[in-house]
Amino acid sequence: MCLSVSVFRGTAFGYNHFDMKRFIVIVFLCLGGILIILSFSELEDIISTLQTANPWYLVLALGIQLVWFAVLGWTFKSIYGVLGLKESLRRLTLVATAGGFVNVVAPSAGIGGMAIFINDGRGRGQPAGKVMVAGALYFLLDEAAFLCILALAMIILVRRGNLSISEITAALLLLAMACVIAFLLYLGYRSAETLGNVLAKMARLVNHVVRPFIRREYLSEARAHAFAAEIAEGLGSLPEKPRSLFQPFLLSLLNKSLLMLILLAAFLSFGVPFTVGTIIGGFAIAYLFLIVSPTPSGIGVVEGVMTLALGSLSVDLSQAVVITLAYRAVTFWAPLAVGALAFRILQIPALRG
Repeated sequence: MCLSVSVFRGTAFGYNHFDMKRFIVIVFLCLGGILIILSFSELEDIISTLQTANPWYLVLALGIQLVWFAVLGWTFKSIYGVLGLKESLRRLTLVATAGGFVNVVAPSAGIGGMAIFINDGRGRGQPAGKVMVAGALYFLLDEAAFLCILALAMIILVRRGNLSISEITAALLLLAMACVIAFLLYLGYRSAETLGNVLAKMARLVNHVVRPFIRREYLSEARAHAFAAEIAEGLGSLPEKPRSLFQPFLLSLLNKSLLMLILLAAFLSFGVPFTVGTIIGGFAIAYLFLIVSPTPSGIGVVEGVMTLALGSLSVDLSQAVVITLAYRAVTFWAPLAVGALAFRILQIPALRG
């Protein structure tokens, strides 16, 4: 998600992003402290749960995560194919993984993970406009796939009486984000000039709101029309038949299914009883707040929310803490390490051509 949002942020407008590192650290420490306080009374149960762990299920979870990387690259390759771009699966997997790493470790860089795609594509003769459209389409398809799972999770939560206003608000925010991106793509498809005018107005509005806080321009209005022209050029190669996007949508749905299998493996590893509804509901809430979280990849937020969500789904609090930490270790910390390696590999001259 972060990869594609940057299409309409740093890479699009060239904004000057204020430093959020201190804020992120504070949020992370506060939420971590809350989690510790909630879990302190359960410390003995947590240790007991850890002692019963079956490490082979965690190994299985790591194996599923490796498959997730491959499907991620395959999704981008499918989208690239729709836009007439040719790139290898290996290369796109490396770039996507490295982009995820950049989004976490350099949130104030102002370019985000999508800049990795654009810079790599330019070095290989790919039009920047098409690459940015690929990122935007990835976002829409990824969120469309998740919204299908979220709708199922909402039904489960309603039937169990666990649906709260926070989940509803976050879901509406996610839907609004997807609608905005879809609307901008539609404008770009119809008229580059219209899209440029809308983006310039949006940039002007954002600058007006944040200027009192950061004392400078947040978005560059001068880049709006140039960006709109690049997007229109990329959209011009998009086939009119919607079914051309069916394969990347299915791949996005497959990736969400793989993440749920990782959560399932975490339950199995610690011998915690579960139902299908628990897996779907717990995953959906965690992923929802990962998307709308103000911290990179939901650092600090997902850990607390997922623990409480599993607890509301009849999972013992001590077990919910352990499952959450195991799930995040596999789906966040392991990909972060792999992303760092991918980023380093992309810097090797032999792999740039």
